[in-house]
Amino acid sequence: MAAFHDTLQQPEPGVIRNFLGTRIEALVYPPILAGREGMVEPVPDPGNWHADIAEWAAALHSVDKARGSYRIVELGCGWGCWITNMGVAARTRGLQVQLVGVEGDRRHLENAARTLALNGFGPGDWALHHAVAGPRHGKAIFPDPEGQSHWGAEPVFYPDAAQLAEAERSPGLQVLDCMTLADLADGGMIDLLHIDIQGGEADFVEGNAEGLAAHVRRVLIGTHSRVIEGRLIAHFLAAGWRMEMERPAIMELVGGRPDIRIDGVQLWANPALATE
Repeated sequence: MAAFHDTLQQPEPGVIRNFLGTRIEALVYPPILAGREGMVEPVPDPGNWHADIAEWAAALHSVDKARGSYRIVELGCGWGCWITNMGVAARTRGLQVQLVGVEGDRRHLENAARTLALNGFGPGDWALHHAVAGPRHGKAIFPDPEGQSHWGAEPVFYPDAAQLAEAERSPGLQVLDCMTLADLADGGMIDLLHIDIQGGEADFVEGNAEGLAAHVRRVLIGTHSRVIEGRLIAHFLAAGWRMEMERPAIMELVGGRPDIRIDGVQLWANPALATE
């Protein structure tokens, strides 16, 4: 992380700048960022407002290992956090970038496009998809923000005809296409696949196993339960992948049941494609 720290940057009115030099407007997350305009954030240790040191270091590790170009696909991209930040980091290394995001919330996608442009990325550098990532093709029901962004929304995958008809009548719901890894890879290599899809990560990984093996060098996953963490570990170890980082989900016991307070993080390397 220290190797990517931009120590020469200066405060800029109207935006927050993080340790990489990424420019962020408060509108992407007003509850936390409003009033921070003009700040330059330090290296996140042990973390900052959206990720801890484990996730930051794991993502930057994929940039450090890239050669010539850098391609990241972010599932559940929100305001474009990881595609923008890793794009900025890769650009400082002189790498050509391709930044791909998938998001079900239209407001988040608008903010992602705005943030990418704010950081100097042109339309040829990125692609944003209004969809959800799934283990196979089909439809999913997802909340329609209608003026308010949703964080942590979980889609209903592959609804039946009655559910689809009800969703299409409801102003608070939308029906979106499910995109698979093959759709997003489009035959090319992916240096980092970042997955944060609110509990659907194990289903996505298991359903896209062949695509992961053929196209993805590293996978960075935000986990949402210890059960999911176990499924991911079992899947990747059986497939011969190498775990490079793991920080389990932090939970509290509420009424005898686990209540996740901080998502876990896992980084896996594809031994057939990833450099050491």
